[in-house]
Amino acid sequence: MESVSKLKLGVAKSVGAASRLSGRGGGTSLPGKLLLRLQDDAIARLSSELPRGAVVISATNGKTTTASLLASVLGRSRIPVVHNRAGANMAGGIATALLDATKHGQVQGQLGLFEVDEAWTARIVEQTQPSVLLLANLFRDQLDRYGELETLADSWQQMIAQLPAETRVVLNADDPLLAGLGADRPNTLYFGLTDTSHAEPVPRHAADSKFCRRCGAPLEYEAVQLGHLGIYRCPNGDFARPTPQIAATKITTHGMEGSEITISTPDGPIDCELPIPGLYNVYNAVAATAAAHALDLTAGAISGGLAAARAVFGRVETLEIGGHSVALMLIKNPTGANEVLRTIAEESAPFDLWIALNDKIADGRDVSWIWDADFEMLAGKVGQITCSGTRAEEMALRLAYAGIDRKRLIVERAVEKSFDAAVADSVRAATPIFALPTYTALLELRTAIAKRGDAPSYWGST
Repeated sequence: MESVSKLKLGVAKSVGAASRLSGRGGGTSLPGKLLLRLQDDAIARLSSELPRGAVVISATNGKTTTASLLASVLGRSRIPVVHNRAGANMAGGIATALLDATKHGQVQGQLGLFEVDEAWTARIVEQTQPSVLLLANLFRDQLDRYGELETLADSWQQMIAQLPAETRVVLNADDPLLAGLGADRPNTLYFGLTDTSHAEPVPRHAADSKFCRRCGAPLEYEAVQLGHLGIYRCPNGDFARPTPQIAATKITTHGMEGSEITISTPDGPIDCELPIPGLYNVYNAVAATAAAHALDLTAGAISGGLAAARAVFGRVETLEIGGHSVALMLIKNPTGANEVLRTIAEESAPFDLWIALNDKIADGRDVSWIWDADFEMLAGKVGQITCSGTRAEEMALRLAYAGIDRKRLIVERAVEKSFDAAVADSVRAATPIFALPTYTALLELRTAIAKRGDAPSYWGST
């Protein structure tokens, strides 16, 4: 396939450089959007230059962290990657990553590593023709933009049916929405968790998929790891959780310090220390291991890469603000929020929280999801909670219904102002503080504190 002309690449690169220098944002996707206007098949043309092809990762929760974990493993394997590290995961962001990797009109790199928005996955897969496709989970998220989960699952099933036989499809066996997508495909690799010591017996009320996709019967669960992920079966015998070839067989959590994991693989077990916390990040690590196995990477590279990984932009990212440690933990839907809450609820009380709830386009206009998240687990454990963002008042109301003493709630819409005040209060009280923003609030906060020198710039943070 003929490459994109140097002139078009140069024009798009110049726009990207100007956008980043302006500090107004847009540098992660604007150059790629312009390139696609100049050359609508630029993603296909540029990705075809990658000798090792591409890995495409999609999920509702965890795709940024999973891609970062896999990037760390690939780094240990000395494989140069083209990676949309900044998390811009639609066509413009993918095109920008490829554009940034070009030099003298050619893509410099061996392998593409692209995390992709759920609704864009089929289009990006068609253009990149990946050697490995990893689908990690589907949860309810921005229904005003995506629609029902079944619709997304159906579109992914059609996408998989059109893939070449040699494409390695990696699926989460613990997600009943995804596991069946590989039923008729021999070249499918499943991953999951077999250690049930952290599981619950039944799904929480916020669980998204409780029914068999074939007959509609309520699924029976032997164990629920998080949300609707776990060990399940259809009572009518139509469907059951596949046996994962890549599985976390032993999980020891150490609060905010991370976890120790033993992961079984067809080549033998891998012991690793994961320095980022939460059971949801164990899932991300096992998913990254499965993709690494599909790429024929070694156990040593996998173990070393996972141990060397660091939290990415806003995903349990720890910052020093005024000499005080603040952990930034993105929340955006009930399941993801519940896992963040479960992680911090294990910490010694009391701790303070700063929660910023926005309802902008990138967050989803519908914020009713907060009523399905289990904020009740904070009652009796939290010191002070500052509610910020465009829907700060509704967040405070939700917390009051969760049993949080209203005297502990502060409402201030302004993101930077409220954050600084919350951190100052926690410093005076010598209390740990966690910051839980939705997506656009996270971007606003990180931009503000990066300008002050309290955090790495957006470009260097992922």
